[in-house]
Amino acid sequence: MPMPEDAATVETAGTLVKTLRGAFGTPQSHRPAHATGRLTTGTFIPSSEAASLSSAPHFKNASTPLIVRFSSSTGIVNIPDTDANANPRGIGIRFDLGNNGHKHTDIIAHSTAFFPMRTGEGFLAMLGAIGGGTIGKFLEENPTAAAFVNDPKPSPVSFATEKYFSVNAFKLISKDGKITFVRYRIVPEAGFSTLSDEHLASKSKTYLYDELFERVSKGPIEFKLLVQIAEEGDVTDDSTKHWPEERKLVELGTIKVDKVKSEEESKKEQKHIIYDPVPRVEGVESSADPLIDMRAAIYLISGKVRRAAQEEAPVVAPAELA
Repeated sequence: MPMPEDAATVETAGTLVKTLRGAFGTPQSHRPAHATGRLTTGTFIPSSEAASLSSAPHFKNASTPLIVRFSSSTGIVNIPDTDANANPRGIGIRFDLGNNGHKHTDIIAHSTAFFPMRTGEGFLAMLGAIGGGTIGKFLEENPTAAAFVNDPKPSPVSFATEKYFSVNAFKLISKDGKITFVRYRIVPEAGFSTLSDEHLASKSKTYLYDELFERVSKGPIEFKLLVQIAEEGDVTDDSTKHWPEERKLVELGTIKVDKVKSEEESKKEQKHIIYDPVPRVEGVESSADPLIDMRAAIYLISGKVRRAAQEEAPVVAPAELA
C-alpha cells in the first residue's frame, strides 16, 4: 500500500491524524477514527451479473475469503455502543485474493449516505470549527456538513441489521473495457432495523458486539453487496453530491460472515491490518474523488504509527465534541 504521491495530500492527512487523536484522546495503538471495532471472517459469493460489470477476480471467482471489520465512530477507545456519537457505524470489507493475504482489495463504508466535506482540507476546517467553538457558523456556511450532521443516525438493533454506504465513486471495468461508475451499498439480509431511544436506554454498553457474537454463533449473517449505477451527468468526483435514488441498483453478490474473532485475537490483528480505500485490483479503479487518496494517506499514516506503538491506556476524552 504506497503513500499517495501528492505531498500536499500527505501533509494534510498527517495533520488530520494528529487533530483527530488530539480531539478524542486516542492512544497511538488505536485508529483515530472508528477506534472501537471487531474483526470477523467470512466469504463473498458473486452474483451472475458481477462479472459483466468488472473483470476483478472476486467478481468472477466462485467465492473469495473475507476479513470484515465492524466499528463504531470516533477515536474514543471503548466508546459505549449506546452513545449517540458511536454512530455512524462502520464496515471494512477485505477481499483476500491470495499470496497469504498480501494480495487484496477493500471496500470501506459507513451507515450514512452522507459525508460532510468534499476534501480533506475541508474536513480539517470542520474539525477546527468544532474545536474552536464556531461549528454553528461553519454549518451555516457549509450545507454539505450540515446535511451530514442532521442526517438521522439511529443506533441499530445489530451490526447485522444496519445498511452501509461507500460514499466515494469507483470505476468498474469489464473485460471488454467498458467503464461503469458506481457507489457501493451493503444491505442486510435480516432487514434494516434500529432501536428507539427508549429501547437503546435499556441496552448494555457493549450490546452490539455482544449481540454480533451471539448472532453469528447461531448461524452466518448475510449482506447483499449492491452498486448504484451513475448515469451521464452524475457527479463522480464529489462524495457530498448524491445521485438520484431512482438510479439503477445492481447486486454484485452476497457477503456471508460466519465467525467473530475473539476479543484478544481481534485486538491484535486490528493493530496490524490497514484497510485501503484505493482498489488496487484489475477491474476496479478509483474515480477522481480527492477523498480517496486522502483517506488512503490517513489510513496508512495511522496504521504505521499503530503498528509501531506500545499498548497505552486511552486518554479520558469528552463524549461529545459539539
